[in-house]
Amino acid sequence: MHSQLVRVLGSEQLRPIRKHLIAMIVYAVLQGVAFALLVPVLSALLDGDAGRAGAWLGLLAAVTAAAGVAYYVQALLGFTTAVSTTGLLYHRLGERLGRLGVGWFSRARLGPLTRLATGGVGEVTQLFAHLLAPLIISVVSPLTVLVVMVFLDWRLAAAMAASGPLLLLAYRWSASAISRTDAAVDEAMARANDRIFEFARAQPVIRAFGRGDTRNDLLDQELERQHDIGLARLRRASLARGAFGATVQLVVTALLALATALAIGGSVGAAELIALAVLLVRFSEPVGALSDAGGALRAVRNRLDQLDEIFRTPPLPEPDEPLRPADATVELSDVRFRYPDSPGTGPVLDGVGALLPANTMTALVGPSGSGKTTVTRLIARFWDVDGGSVRMGGVDVRDMDATTLAGHVAMVFQDVYLFEGTIEDNVRVGRPDATADELADAARLARVDEIVERLPDGWNTAVGEGGAALSGGERQRISLARALLKRAPVLILDEATSALDPVNEMAISDTLRTLAGRCTLLVIAHRLPTVVAADRILVLDGGKVAESGTHEDLLAEDGIYRHFWQERSRVQGWRLRSGAGA
Repeated sequence: MHSQLVRVLGSEQLRPIRKHLIAMIVYAVLQGVAFALLVPVLSALLDGDAGRAGAWLGLLAAVTAAAGVAYYVQALLGFTTAVSTTGLLYHRLGERLGRLGVGWFSRARLGPLTRLATGGVGEVTQLFAHLLAPLIISVVSPLTVLVVMVFLDWRLAAAMAASGPLLLLAYRWSASAISRTDAAVDEAMARANDRIFEFARAQPVIRAFGRGDTRNDLLDQELERQHDIGLARLRRASLARGAFGATVQLVVTALLALATALAIGGSVGAAELIALAVLLVRFSEPVGALSDAGGALRAVRNRLDQLDEIFRTPPLPEPDEPLRPADATVELSDVRFRYPDSPGTGPVLDGVGALLPANTMTALVGPSGSGKTTVTRLIARFWDVDGGSVRMGGVDVRDMDATTLAGHVAMVFQDVYLFEGTIEDNVRVGRPDATADELADAARLARVDEIVERLPDGWNTAVGEGGAALSGGERQRISLARALLKRAPVLILDEATSALDPVNEMAISDTLRTLAGRCTLLVIAHRLPTVVAADRILVLDGGKVAESGTHEDLLAEDGIYRHFWQERSRVQGWRLRSGAGA
C-alpha cells in the first residue's frame, strides 16, 4: 500500500503521513501500557497495600494523561492530513485525467469513473481521519500488552504469543471470505450507476415513446442485481466476522483458563489472577475490532487499486525537446490506426495519405465508418497512430508538446457539449482573455449574436447542464463561436452545420469560405454547399483515400463522389405535396 500511496498522492505527502503514523503508534503503545498497568494497580489494591497501589495508580494516571494527549495529537494530524490529502488527490486526479489520451476515456464507463472521482477519493482520504488509528491500535496495543506480560508472567505471555498465529489465520480467512465479494459489489454498483445515468439522460426518448410511466426493465434488473449481491455480501461478511469474533473469544477463554489453572496450582495469587483476567479482557477488545478495521481498509485498498490504475496508465509521451510547426500545413503520410479497445477488428485507417495546404479548405466525405472522424482525432492527437505520421507545419505531432498542439488546433464536434453556465462563459472557453470586440466578432461569424439578441438575458443566459436549455442548432453555433474565438491556425469541423436550418447553414458556409484564407480548414460534411466550397475534397472508403480533387474533377469521374453527389442531390430535391396526386 505504501508504494500505491506514493504513486497516487505523490512523495510530497509522505512526511505528514509519517508524522501521523508515529503519533498513532505512540498513542497505541501508551494505551497498551495503560492496560498493562491495571495488573499491578489491581494486585496492590486486592492485597490491601495502599502505598504500592497509590504509586502504581499515579503512574497509571500519568500514562493515561499522556495517552490522552497523544490521542488528541494523532486525531488532529489525522483530520489535517485527510483534508490536505482530499484537495491534493482531487487536483492530481484531475491533472492525470487531463493528460491521458482520449482513447482511455472511450474504454472507461461513466459510472465507475464518476463513483471513483466522488466517493472513491473520500474513501481513500478517510483512511487518515478514521481508519488507520483503529487498525494500528488493534495491532500495536495487544503487542504492547504481550511485551508487558513477559515481565508479569512469562507462561501467559508464551500462551498469548502462541495464540497469535491462530488469530492471524482466522483474520486472513475472514478477510478473504469478505473480499471475494468486493469486486462483484463494485461492478454491480458501477453498472447500476450507468443505468441511472442512462435513465436520466434518456428521459426525452423514453417519454416520446410513451414509456415515462412504465418500469425501466434494464435499470430495475441492475438495481435488483445490486441488491442481491449486496445482500449476499452482507451474509458472508456477518458469517466471517462472527467466526473471527468467536476465535478471539475462544483464545481469551483459553488464556483465562490457563491463568486459573496457574492460580489453582499456586503459581499465581488470587489478586494477580483477577488483575490478569481484567488485562486479558482488555486485550481482546482491540483484537476484536481488527475485523471491522480490516474490512474498511479493504474498501480503501480497492479504491487505491482503481486510482493506482489511472496513475499507472502512461499518458501520451511528450518530447524532451518539443518542436513548433512552421505553418498550418497538415500532412498525413501512410497513416494506419486501429482503436486500442477493438483488437479483434481491422484497422480503421489503412495507409491514409493526404496534404492539407495552409489556409485552404478541405472537405472529408465518405460512407459511415470510413474513418473521417478518426482522421480529425489523430490530427489533434487524441490517439497516436499505429503506423505512418501526422505532421503539422512539417513537424510530427508527436514531437510537439500538448500545449503547443492544443494552441494550433480548434475543433467543433458533431456531439456538442456545453458547460453549465452562461452563453458567454461557454464561448469564452475558446479564449478566456479575449476582448469584448473579439467575442462579438466570433459571435457574429457563428450567428450567435442572433441568439443573444433574441434571449431576454442575452449573453448571461444560462445554458443548463450540457446546454439542455438551448436547441441543437443554438448549441452548435455556440460551439462554433467558441472555436472561432480561439483563432487557432487549424480549424476542424465535424458536421458543424448538421443541426442548422438552411438559412444559417448558408450563412456559416459563407463564414467558412471567409476563414479559408485565414486558417487551414478541415470539414467533415454531407451538406452539399459546404462540400462544394472546399478547395479540395478527400473521399475516404475502406480506411483509405479512394478519391481526391476538386468538386468538378470528382464529378467528372464515375466514382464514389459522383454517386454521393447524385444521391444527395436527389434527396435535396424531395418535396411533400398534398392532394390526390401526392
